[in-house]
Amino acid sequence: MSAAAAWMEPRLEVDKLSYEIFSMLESEFLYDDHKLLLRSTPAAPAASCAVASRVRVLSVDAAEGVITGATLARLEASLRKQSGDPDACVADFFDLAAGSGSGGVLVALLFTRGPDGRPLFSAAEALRLLAKHRRHLVSGARRKGILGGLLCRSGGLLRRVFGNTTLRDTLKPVLIPCYDLATGATIVFSRADAVEADGYDFRMEEVCAATCAGPTAVEVRSVDGRTMIRAVGGRLAMGNPTAAAVTHVLNNRHEFPTAGGVEDLLVVSIGGAEAPAPHGKARALLSEAELVRIASSVHADVVDQAVATAFGECRATNYVRIEGNGAVPGTTTAAAAGEGMLRERGVESVLFRERKLSERTNEEKLNLFAAELIKEQERRKQSTVPAVALKTSVTPFESSSSSTATSA
Repeated sequence: MSAAAAWMEPRLEVDKLSYEIFSMLESEFLYDDHKLLLRSTPAAPAASCAVASRVRVLSVDAAEGVITGATLARLEASLRKQSGDPDACVADFFDLAAGSGSGGVLVALLFTRGPDGRPLFSAAEALRLLAKHRRHLVSGARRKGILGGLLCRSGGLLRRVFGNTTLRDTLKPVLIPCYDLATGATIVFSRADAVEADGYDFRMEEVCAATCAGPTAVEVRSVDGRTMIRAVGGRLAMGNPTAAAVTHVLNNRHEFPTAGGVEDLLVVSIGGAEAPAPHGKARALLSEAELVRIASSVHADVVDQAVATAFGECRATNYVRIEGNGAVPGTTTAAAAGEGMLRERGVESVLFRERKLSERTNEEKLNLFAAELIKEQERRKQSTVPAVALKTSVTPFESSSSSTATSA
């Protein structure tokens, strides 16, 4: 008998009817409805998470791009090693990718179709690109906002990288958010919308500019010129896009017909190493940048808590969060911080409680998740029911992948 039930045992001051009503509510509402929400069965909760096919979702936070890039490069290396395929790419093992800010740029690099029909970049190549141009990214952010004019205008790096490719040219569904000052709402660039109409299709160069914009707004237009967005960055709008990605899959039966609940998903959410907390007088007077960092970090934690709670008993097998705890000292570069984060024990957000360290390091989590992705890939070879059915365009368009230049 639970402590609550024991407290409500029939006594002089508690009549039998009150006791029976409480017992009924406890057994029928508190327990049965909770099990229903978790989509589990009382007899075999573990078995409820073992399904024939799971939709694979990648989510990348608006964190330091080189750090999250290092995490993705390590995941890709693990996939190649465990699968025995030296040419395997991250995009081969996911059905949908969501990214915000620098995470959106990484998603665009890894999931845009190149001239050969393969991903434009491998994770290792994307990491080298970000590391090579990181100095320009930082200086551009100080002058004109993140990525600055160097990357977002005609002739810039993003133009050289993406050419004329658009959202329609992505290999898999992608979700990349920004905030639209014109409408006062969060906008999510989506391949699913882009294939519906030209008014929702945007050049990948401008999608990246929009999700990284700030503090100065960037104006981007759809390929037909009819839709204009005055964008500021995805970090402000949706720093952790995991919940949006999960919701998109569960409410998009056209593309994901087998996804009926969280037990039908396999999700990895990648954050960054935590920035050190301010000390001394800085605690009393926070800069705008520090306030944005705190707000973004809190948002990421809240999303992680909500998603983890939604997965319930399937959390251990179907959802993993990769995030640093800031415990590695002496890291002077973003690349070193990325490697250090992989060696750390990850942090887990517990609802209404402080964070706690997980039992495994982030690298161990990645290796285990890579094994699950490979199992899912093999499982699909034996299945006759497709887990994903990508939307095709309802209006004719020509793929612009052939004009992409990747020499940058």
